[in-house]
Amino acid sequence: MASTIAFIGLGLIGGSIARGLKRAQPEITIMAYMRTRKKLEQAQKDGIVDVILDGIGEPLRQCDFIFLCTPVEYNAQYLSSLLPFLKKGAIITDVGSTKTDIHQHVTALNMESVFIGGHPMAGSEKTGYEHSTDHLLENAYYIITPTALSRQEDVNRLVEIANLIGSIPIVLDYRRHDQITAAISHLPHVIASSLVNLVRDCDSEEGMMKRLAAGGFKDITRIASSSPEMWEQICMTNQKNLADILRQYITSLQEILSDLEQSDNQALHRLFETSRDYRNTISDKSKGAIAPEYSFTVDIVDEVGSISTLSVILASKGISIKNIGINHNREHGEGALRISFYDKESMEAARKHLAKYHYEMMGN
Repeated sequence: MASTIAFIGLGLIGGSIARGLKRAQPEITIMAYMRTRKKLEQAQKDGIVDVILDGIGEPLRQCDFIFLCTPVEYNAQYLSSLLPFLKKGAIITDVGSTKTDIHQHVTALNMESVFIGGHPMAGSEKTGYEHSTDHLLENAYYIITPTALSRQEDVNRLVEIANLIGSIPIVLDYRRHDQITAAISHLPHVIASSLVNLVRDCDSEEGMMKRLAAGGFKDITRIASSSPEMWEQICMTNQKNLADILRQYITSLQEILSDLEQSDNQALHRLFETSRDYRNTISDKSKGAIAPEYSFTVDIVDEVGSISTLSVILASKGISIKNIGINHNREHGEGALRISFYDKESMEAARKHLAKYHYEMMGN
């Protein structure tokens, strides 16, 4: 196992990897550099960072692994500056959600023997080290993308790191990775954002669509609340794959429109049946490309004190609530109150305790 690891950037993902490593092997030495020094000082107080770096320089010669954890468009900019400070056997990796762009930079710089790409497939709508946890990446797929010159023993070392923090490592060709994420992650964000804008543009002055947009609509468009800057960068660094899958999606929508206009009820039935059957085969045990929503609805009577009573029950057990509110649109059989949590453990604990008080819960 690597004994010294450096992080260039220590935000949500970098911070969570560092925390997970420190939890698993406290003796690991962690170095970190980022522009916001206050966060590094906090990480040092937390016992996560051992050495605060002032920049790219001599201390990096001690490192076995260097993690690039800055936004995807910046990661590649660090490659050439890191090369002079790599000791023999050291590996540079990244955590970017697109891989082709950085792999192309690696090839152009003749750094294929010292780089292995990575993509931990977990996240949150919140960013920054302050929101990192030592379990964010547990049971999350950790995609590892070797180069043509990567040694198997080096790939195994990165697999070991992924296992150490509780992730599920999968080794993929970087081109295949970007094709997959274009379909299961990047396209859904484009669809969610365009759907929200469609409703906005079609809404009347009194905003009735917005008022009624709850339940299923909010569920399928939740990811549209993500960072515009981040998703602009992701789309631009996976432009071709995203364009290819978007064309296929547009074609499928045109076919659905044709079926609808021709009153082809059998085709529409197949659409809903095949999608239902395939979706039901997708595992709930592992985290995927899109951060999950930990929430459920509760069937309660609208009476004075009902929400506060429920809140007191959860608070008495130390369960933190992310959000709680009335669910006005319940056309899919949801309960009257929707409660969101920060993690799966809190959600399951809340479900268990509320069940003791005979609350009826739906969802997740």
